[in-house]
Amino acid sequence: MKDVFGKAILDYQNGNYTEDIITSTSISDDDVLPIPYLFRGFSEMPNIEQKALQLAKGKTLDVGCGAGSHSLYLQKKGIDVKSIDISEGAIDTCKLRGLENAHVFDILDETETFDTILMLMNGSGFFECLQRAPYVLNHLKGLLNKNGQILIDSSDIKYMYEDDDGGFWFDANSDYYGELEYHVTYKGETESFTWMYLDFDNLKTACDIVGLQCELVLEGEHYDFLARITN
Repeated sequence: MKDVFGKAILDYQNGNYTEDIITSTSISDDDVLPIPYLFRGFSEMPNIEQKALQLAKGKTLDVGCGAGSHSLYLQKKGIDVKSIDISEGAIDTCKLRGLENAHVFDILDETETFDTILMLMNGSGFFECLQRAPYVLNHLKGLLNKNGQILIDSSDIKYMYEDDDGGFWFDANSDYYGELEYHVTYKGETESFTWMYLDFDNLKTACDIVGLQCELVLEGEHYDFLARITN
């Protein structure tokens, strides 16, 4: 793992901000991800993220915490939050920013239990593919305390396949149109990984398979949504 994201985040934290992250996918061209956006405060966050943080309660796990902005908000509110990410640079940054319980950790290795599990900034990406979603959700189910909840956001990217005639084209090599190859470039280094944008209906179906309830909490302005998953 090159940890391109982590290097960019840590550079910004250490005052070495000279350029932004460039992202692209198997169905989209280069786009700029401004690194300062990863350090945003609550007032700068999208409504979906704000709502998720307002709903968070009890012992909380922030999955893929990145620069730690969500965790910092919760910690300041007095919530017991554990922040995990597979990026060493991200976790180093979280600790420098004052997070008290941040660890380089994969969600599938987690064994503690929680009242709230946060999976924000397209949390369905951690499933990687549609077929794997029930497997990951079943693991998360085992991490929930009684009356616990998973708060996850995602987007239905079907609109990206719409043609000029109003029809849709899909990659014949992909099992599901939301499964993408994601590319991140920073200071000449590129890292690629599998990522998935999952629509609400398929998320609900995956939850049904493993005996979880899934409810739509909030819809955003651009095909994005926040869902709450419970036992």
